[in-house]
Amino acid sequence: MTKGLVTIFGGSGFIGRYAARELVKKGWRVRVACRNVGVAGDVRLAGAPGWVDLVQANIRDRASIERALEDADAVVNLVGILVEKGKQDFESTQAEGSALLAEVAAEKGIARFVQVSSIGADAASKSDYARTKAEAEAAVRETVPSAAILRPSIVFGPEDNFFNKFANMARFTPVMPAIGGGKTKLQPVYAGDVALAIATAVDDASAAGKTYELGGPRAYSFNELYDFILKTIGRPRFKIGLPFFLARPMGYITGAVWRYIPPFSWGFLGEPPFTGDQVEMLKADNVVADDALTLADLGLTSLESIEAIVPTYLWRFRPYGEFATTSEA
Repeated sequence: MTKGLVTIFGGSGFIGRYAARELVKKGWRVRVACRNVGVAGDVRLAGAPGWVDLVQANIRDRASIERALEDADAVVNLVGILVEKGKQDFESTQAEGSALLAEVAAEKGIARFVQVSSIGADAASKSDYARTKAEAEAAVRETVPSAAILRPSIVFGPEDNFFNKFANMARFTPVMPAIGGGKTKLQPVYAGDVALAIATAVDDASAAGKTYELGGPRAYSFNELYDFILKTIGRPRFKIGLPFFLARPMGYITGAVWRYIPPFSWGFLGEPPFTGDQVEMLKADNVVADDALTLADLGLTSLESIEAIVPTYLWRFRPYGEFATTSEA
């Protein structure tokens, strides 16, 4: 017997794979809606045969959303992008896509809805990422008032795009850009803890209609995170302060290059080190507000720290590999 069927949009991504596993543990069958089913087969390993299935869907296409929500009892929306590329922009992917998903869910009478947003979501923000995240929240809450909204800070884990990116950057550059002096505060939260929060919000009716901010055990300045990364991989680097007024135009140039020129042009970097939109977000701290509902309000108090988890996957960026000590680097 199962509790029902949950459709996860964006379920083949970083957080989605963790969320699928936690939902199965709580007795939910999972349908993963993703654009490219062919590269997402391993997400089926989140549960025993028959518990996790895949369906092709695009959050910008109503017909595919309707198919993905057929017979579903709950919806989790994890779709989001950090960098715009080609037709994938913040407006259509995050704001309009979330609004369309909520509209179809409401038409099908699905009241269990979890919208994964971000700390810093703000309709008045100059950051398109933060603004469209806020617009998505508002559209979902208006259409599905019972929706639970989860706002994580930076999410870390073996597949993350934060610690891995800067550790990889340190392999090739003697300096690390400390935007705004590196003073911005972040509160990294483990992907597994975010997944538990998602599963709890789906499973527990008391979470309906509430907004939670998800952060890890402590907050760090960007400089402190740089120091932690560089010490972990044994690669001392000089941090150079980059004022916002200089970083912003540089970021918009690199972001435009990434969006309109094929990815191979970036070579070893993959994505640009930062974009203009990300510079805007760094002007404000990304930490849990004092008056916010938190992971503790979802019953989650034993949180993983970056010190416990991150070294288990950043070792591959050390000069001499997994078993080298930092003193050998």
